[in-house]
Amino acid sequence: MTNAASSSEKTLSFEMTWGSSTSSGYCSEEESDSEFEQYFTARTSFFPQTGKDNVNADVKKDEHIKWVKQELTTVDTQQKVKEYNAQINSNLFMNMNKDGSYTGFIKVQFKLARPVSVPPPKKGVQDAGRRKASGVKRRTSFYLPKDASKHLHISSRTSAREVIEVLLKKFTVIDNPAKFALFERSERHDQVYVRKVSDDESPLRLRLCSGPNEKVLSFVLKENETGEVNWHAFSMPELKNFQRMLQREEEEHVKQIVRRYALARTKMQEALAGSTPG
Repeated sequence: MTNAASSSEKTLSFEMTWGSSTSSGYCSEEESDSEFEQYFTARTSFFPQTGKDNVNADVKKDEHIKWVKQELTTVDTQQKVKEYNAQINSNLFMNMNKDGSYTGFIKVQFKLARPVSVPPPKKGVQDAGRRKASGVKRRTSFYLPKDASKHLHISSRTSAREVIEVLLKKFTVIDNPAKFALFERSERHDQVYVRKVSDDESPLRLRLCSGPNEKVLSFVLKENETGEVNWHAFSMPELKNFQRMLQREEEEHVKQIVRRYALARTKMQEALAGSTPG
């Protein structure tokens, strides 16, 4: 990581907010079948749903935003920082530096559908020695609340990839950062536009050019979807967990279908019993 990135990390601070209505679970990848019951939650699905959360006709992806390629001189940047600070009602100001860079805050909302992995709780030295001798690496998986968000204090030289790495570090997430991507979301003309932010883009620059209004632009951390799931990017314990979750989901779908047909069959039999020949 560059010196600029290292210096930006030193100034990073954050504020985390949690939603009150969440469905979360966890498990250790060495735990037994009975303990795994805590891990699976019904809100996880391996297949796309038809609800409004997954299909929205008003959402357009990869829409080019006019401020993405907007070039700013030092004078322009100073003026925009001044205008930005005049619009906010909090202490989350932007500040110019002597070298022409600037610092400020961005808010990132988490929209993760899959669980994340964190290191397991620390145990005794003897237990750690046994795990090291057996070559088994333990980790704990859990769901982040869908409406969790975090404020980060970053520099204009902080890239989107560095923002992702810092977010994962703050949550002590040990998953590969390449599994995640930063998206910008904007609402215009009663439509929602979503664009994946390139790894080398500056989120703070996007924030400055768009202004502080969250409807004009907001940042969302999501899985780095490429159309198909790259199962080779997951570890063996993760794949085993997903396989068990897939089996549980399949069994639930089968039960729903059996109940639906049984109910229809019962109603038809009742209709036949109450009808008169003719």
